[in-house]
Amino acid sequence: MEKEWIIQPEAPESFFAEHPELPKVVANLLYHRGIIDSKKIDEFLNPDYTQDVHDPFLFFDMKKAVDRIFEAIEKQERIVVHGDYDADGVCSSAILNSTLKALGLNKTNIFLPHREVDGYGLNKNTVQLLADEKTDLVITCDCGITNIEEVEMANEKGIDVIISDHHSVPDILPPAFAIIHPQRKDDNYPDQGLCGAGVAFKIAQALIKKHAENNEKMPNGDSHEGFEKWMLGLVAIATVADMVPLLGESRTLTKYGLVVLNKTKRIGLQKLLLEARLVEENGDKKHELDTETIGFKIAPRINAAGRMNHANVAYNLMMTDDPIEAADLAFELNKNNQDRQKITENLVKQALEQIEKNQKDSPVLFVLGNGWSTGIIGLIAGKIKEKFYKPTLIMTENDGEITGSGRSIEGFSIVDALQSMPEHFSKFGGHPMACGFTLKSKSDIEPFKEKMVQKFNEVFSGEKPKSTILIDTQINLEDVNWELHDILEKFQPFGQSNEKPRYLAKGLSITSIKPMGKNGNHITLMVKHNTENIRKTIGWNLCAETDGHTNWCKTLKQGDKVDLVFEVDINEWNGNRELQLTIKDIHLSS
Repeated sequence: MEKEWIIQPEAPESFFAEHPELPKVVANLLYHRGIIDSKKIDEFLNPDYTQDVHDPFLFFDMKKAVDRIFEAIEKQERIVVHGDYDADGVCSSAILNSTLKALGLNKTNIFLPHREVDGYGLNKNTVQLLADEKTDLVITCDCGITNIEEVEMANEKGIDVIISDHHSVPDILPPAFAIIHPQRKDDNYPDQGLCGAGVAFKIAQALIKKHAENNEKMPNGDSHEGFEKWMLGLVAIATVADMVPLLGESRTLTKYGLVVLNKTKRIGLQKLLLEARLVEENGDKKHELDTETIGFKIAPRINAAGRMNHANVAYNLMMTDDPIEAADLAFELNKNNQDRQKITENLVKQALEQIEKNQKDSPVLFVLGNGWSTGIIGLIAGKIKEKFYKPTLIMTENDGEITGSGRSIEGFSIVDALQSMPEHFSKFGGHPMACGFTLKSKSDIEPFKEKMVQKFNEVFSGEKPKSTILIDTQINLEDVNWELHDILEKFQPFGQSNEKPRYLAKGLSITSIKPMGKNGNHITLMVKHNTENIRKTIGWNLCAETDGHTNWCKTLKQGDKVDLVFEVDINEWNGNRELQLTIKDIHLSS
């Protein structure tokens, strides 16, 4: 599908006048990201842990939660941290249990649900199990905000529940002992975009701060500040994996978290980096770990545990101190990830067969599989959505139960759509761009599909959504140099709501074309602009034989003129560093 190119308008002259200290390219990039006042600009360009990380006690229920947790530690009550099965939930659980252990809780207890057996969040069977085990306090992380009946049941059984979550807040909150959630309507916490591990970290930070009032060091001998900061590596992984906006406090935590991740002390993470071939056998990194490394190398392996087996594998990897156990767990995660890739590829083909039969013209795509793993269907939805640029809902029937996962496009909040038809679900939740749900029965499938299409048509008023590429500015290739790169470094870490800047260069002459890769799916274009200087550009999957996409290796020839949208990266090899122009899209010049 051809994408529409939208070049961002230049910032108004008044903005340049207000910030004369900023180079014009920097001012434009900041303006496009909505960072326009001096305080936010300074926080963005020069994040400072001491100033830009907020007091955790700004959360509405934080003092209440912290007092209850310290009471439980003092009495050595049974505390269970109830997490989730994805990277955010695993990292959240590791942060909280690491903190509880360091603060003197003799035994830390964890419950991570099995995706297919337990489903997302608390359920009544789990509450009964925890009650049977004489649990006194449950702390949820990355889940719980919609579990009204389950929290009521816990209360009846004498279990206090502290909810920490970041998912969409319902109109009626569960009757928990305390709720730590940045988007609560009665909460004025400054950063509403924290991921689950970000919220868990704020609880840990509050506990550490409270302990520091009367103690010089943590009970385990660590300094309070040191212990707190070493957990930031997990926050960085979760923030990137969960695709929350990399702005404000989340950005600061991630920036410092990347520093920690690059020298992590967690033996499990060290072994995982080795399995992912991000470090050498002697421990030397092949290159600095960044948000791209997390998104494409680290997070998928952590997520693979909950998708293919049980998230406990990933959690145990984060918590172990045993090098042999860490190596075994890292190997298992890597194998899970490889298996996940193969299964996903096969099921995507089956999903496409259903769509090709009778849904080519449907504005919303629906697929129903039989016996498909619920850990995979979200990935399938994402791949189908990318191919057709349509909201996609993949459902699977297992033992008579219909479970689904959806991925959406810009402008259509899929979780809002679900909230408009709650009568069809026994459970649902998610974000504007991604959701999960369980239908009450098979008879709900057709009315659910009809209402989803109706909701989509209401939002777009019959217009067909267009896939777009936002371009920060048009540029001459001659201006792509190390000075520009150094300016871009200020914008790291890149991620959601702070994407890597994209540039447009028009009228480039092709001097050579070369397919790359084992199957020739990638392309190297040598191009020149206004001078005789030839520049190398690289495009991934631009020569793949797929429906609806141009094979540019066959389309282009030497001497053609093209317009390129590209990002500026660094290519490191054999100790050398060079600027690399990575193609995001191509048009033949008009």
